[in-house]
Amino acid sequence: MYAIHYFENNTPALSQCLRRIPEIEEAVSLKGRKGKVVNVVQIAEDKYHVHIELEKIVKKEPLLKDNKKKR
Repeated sequence: MYAIHYFENNTPALSQCLRRIPEIEEAVSLKGRKGKVVNVVQIAEDKYHVHIELEKIVKKEPLLKDNKKKR
């Protein structure tokens, strides 16, 4: 078992114990968001830091603004 620590922009995103080490350019899904592995660094014999790049979240704006006053 390996201790895998995921980082996004040098911010810890998730830590997991896995049997397999992720590879570079592999697609991953963390916390419901899709992303891609950018870099894998071995810290100790069983500890790895995995740097990921997650897809940007696009917020949808409402089609029409409600400018009515409350009555």
